Amino acid sequence: MPEPRSPTSRGSATALLRLRPRRLRRTPALREWVAETDVEPRRLVYPVFVRPGAGRPRPVPSMPGVEQYTVGDLAGLGRALEEEGLRAVLLFGLARRKFPDGREAWARDGVVPQAVRELKRAAPGLVVTTDVCLCAYTTHGHCGVVRSGEVANDATCELLGRVAVAHAEAGADVVAPSAMMDGQVGRIRATLDEAGHEGTAVWAYSTKHASSFYGPFRDVERSTPTFGDRRSYQMDPRNGREALREMALDEAEGADLLMVKPALTSLDLLARARRRFSLPLAAFQVSGEYAMLKLAAERGIVDEVAAVQETLGAVRRAGADLVITYFARDVARRARAGR
Repeated sequence: MPEPRSPTSRGSATALLRLRPRRLRRTPALREWVAETDVEPRRLVYPVFVRPGAGRPRPVPSMPGVEQYTVGDLAGLGRALEEEGLRAVLLFGLARRKFPDGREAWARDGVVPQAVRELKRAAPGLVVTTDVCLCAYTTHGHCGVVRSGEVANDATCELLGRVAVAHAEAGADVVAPSAMMDGQVGRIRATLDEAGHEGTAVWAYSTKHASSFYGPFRDVERSTPTFGDRRSYQMDPRNGREALREMALDEAEGADLLMVKPALTSLDLLARARRRFSLPLAAFQVSGEYAMLKLAAERGIVDEVAAVQETLGAVRRAGADLVITYFARDVARRARAGR
């Protein structure tokens, strides 16, 4: 009597050998042909720091390849970005003078409104988005009005609405509130609508973690708090369900796009949010993530081009429609060169 055939018998093994995923990995052409995720320049947003005054762009020591620009630099920069294939910028301003309430943030002649007007004039094809916060404009470095040693939520939302209107009046396509105040999206949406800017979109920093990866950015913006920290209003990185609740609240308040930040520590949130929300979803590859890759590449620890493609690809694969990254120009230039 013949012995029964086991699952590892010759017939089963032969059948399994027909399943060879490596067939589609053999050549670069095959790999490109079946790639599931692309990092196209149109999906990338380039962060731009704008400082008051005149002069040439200033390099940022902690972020090799990143510069602070003046308004006078922006016409040439905007045209260059369009030629390189990029479609959007996110503007961050530096204050001429700081005040306890950050009032320069909503000045009509402030550096961000000036920058918006210059970019819309010189590069009308760019989507101009603006960061809406107070931390770079306050003497204490916190993201809102401080009363009795704490950031006052509702008073801060009122001021954020003024900032958003100043940017919208200058021509911003999208305003992006990043202060992580409760109700900030709803207050900004209502303030914009009351001022006749129903067409200006709101891009919510829905999940902005109290992260250790913001150091270089705070150096550039001179926005490190002079006391305490931002954990009482920024998200605890340990909390996933709370992050999704923040996104749901922003959606209900009228957000047009949602964002998570930092990118690489939020891949699980991107995947979960992609299943739950239909709004465009973005991730911010922040200054510390950028600096780590740059410094590792400079020391020969990683190949920069490969590491950038891999990390941005992971963010896109996790569910991000858009990625804010300081590597945007590098990626766009390589794409234009066919590499």
